[in-house]
Amino acid sequence: MDRSVSAGDKAFAGSTPVEPLQLGHYCLSGRVILAPMAGVTDAPFRQVCREYGAAHTVAEMVSANPRLRSSRQSRLRLAIDNDPLPRSIQIVGGDVESMVEAARYNVDRGAQVIDINMGCPAKKVCRKAAGSALMKDEALVEQILQAVVAAVDVPVTLKIRTGWSRSERNAVTIASIAEQAGVVALAVHGRSRECGYHGEVEYDTIRQVKNSVSIPVIANGDIDSPQRAAQVLDLTGADGVMIGRRAQGQPWLFRQIHEYLSHGRLVPEPCPQEKLETMFRHLSAVHQFYGPRQGVGMARKHFGWYCQAWGGEALAAIKAFYVLESTDQQRDLLHQLLVTGKVSGSMGSESRTVGDEDESRVFSEIRGQSW
Repeated sequence: MDRSVSAGDKAFAGSTPVEPLQLGHYCLSGRVILAPMAGVTDAPFRQVCREYGAAHTVAEMVSANPRLRSSRQSRLRLAIDNDPLPRSIQIVGGDVESMVEAARYNVDRGAQVIDINMGCPAKKVCRKAAGSALMKDEALVEQILQAVVAAVDVPVTLKIRTGWSRSERNAVTIASIAEQAGVVALAVHGRSRECGYHGEVEYDTIRQVKNSVSIPVIANGDIDSPQRAAQVLDLTGADGVMIGRRAQGQPWLFRQIHEYLSHGRLVPEPCPQEKLETMFRHLSAVHQFYGPRQGVGMARKHFGWYCQAWGGEALAAIKAFYVLESTDQQRDLLHQLLVTGKVSGSMGSESRTVGDEDESRVFSEIRGQSW
């Protein structure tokens, strides 16, 4: 029977030991890792998450298809020069040859850990027999893992789901294949591809995976608080936790979880001023990283995530920010928020009552921007 964790459960008082998390010969400073997310975990976001205590970050997944490497977007995704050791890149593909070539290509350009994606549920990825679709072909999984591990002299890690569907769970089998192939650590999102991001997380399945292998297992899925992280470690026996969508707009979650797991301290969320300063610093880095054209769109996305926690009071700010068409205008609004905590009418927002329907629509659009 699956065991789920309620966000309202009491503080964890279990016996899970606090030990360093190993990725091959690399010893991490903690057990809380940022999950790789396409369109989200770019260099600026990884930096702010590390500032708040993420022990390890993985760059956005990049296609193993060599024809796509010359694009500007791919080059930006491969920007890992400022990441601390070990620098990790995630590759996604559906055949042995391209995955081996992609692993070598990225190691030659500075990657110190190669992470293989067999967990992405996106239709456009699965249609190409990549991502979580690979879990349907255990023989191919074995071939890819063995070939990639043999091709590079850096640690190889793997991200999977519990299976293709709830009736086709094979995470334990895939985990065994991975360990035998030489994979040094395994992250498991506790849902099947069929479930996407809906339904209860299968923590029991993650425990089964942990019990079946000797390599580190990292639990992923709906970890949204320090208490939840500790409870998930206790339920699964996992060696660490991986935070994905829950970190969007609240990178301080890493610090809160790390302090609770390491010292039993419940650290409060930052004050509103610190949150605004973090957002200002982060989005300024987004503008610099992407440039004036693409930076506007990327900043809108992250601004929306930061504002989600503010509820209806943030709707005016979101509406004002979303209509701005230059990085200068966005910086002006961010500076205004930083100084006054408010958005004036001169920035394009109208003072009016926010209805439930408006709020639901805007926040739905924001959430829809995460893969």
